[in-house]
Amino acid sequence: MDKYNITSMKRIILLLVIALFAAVSSGQNPVKTGDKAPLFTAPTDADGIWNLSDYVGKKNVVIFFYPAAMTGGCTAQACSYRDQLGDLEAMDAVVVGISGDDVAALKVFKKAHDLNYPLLSDFDGAIAAKYGVPTGNGGSLTRVVDNMEYVLNRGVTTQRWTYIIGKDGKISYMNQQVDAANDSKAVLEVLSKK
Repeated sequence: MDKYNITSMKRIILLLVIALFAAVSSGQNPVKTGDKAPLFTAPTDADGIWNLSDYVGKKNVVIFFYPAAMTGGCTAQACSYRDQLGDLEAMDAVVVGISGDDVAALKVFKKAHDLNYPLLSDFDGAIAAKYGVPTGNGGSLTRVVDNMEYVLNRGVTTQRWTYIIGKDGKISYMNQQVDAANDSKAVLEVLSKK
């Protein structure tokens, strides 16, 4: 090999090592089915704190990560959970939606669509990182609700992933290819087989 090719190979190897280190250090390794679910706490749309440890061992926990409040797919997904909540509760499940939206944006989202379960703010993406859910840059958007204009801010934009945590505290289901409008139906089907 000539000097040019060796230098190029060294650069490629160095870039691969840097990329591998970045992927490992950023927490972007998804938990897998059968893994113990990482515990977390998060601020809610109701100005409270939601703690996963309050439910582990008592309920099945459905966590759906969604990109941004008040957008098309996210609204369809959130409303499907709203409409299926009674069926999910009958299967001894609690539901939480998690996004990088700030609490003020979550309040607007909940009010606009009469959502009946907690929405959690993961503004810095720390919870998404624990679960390996990829995130991108945040942003803001403006929406009108009840003739009032709101600016909705989010620190990160998460990908749309769904998890079920069984009563044993382990991940019993994960979906990285979520069909937003039918997510709650897929979760119901999984829970009905438990």
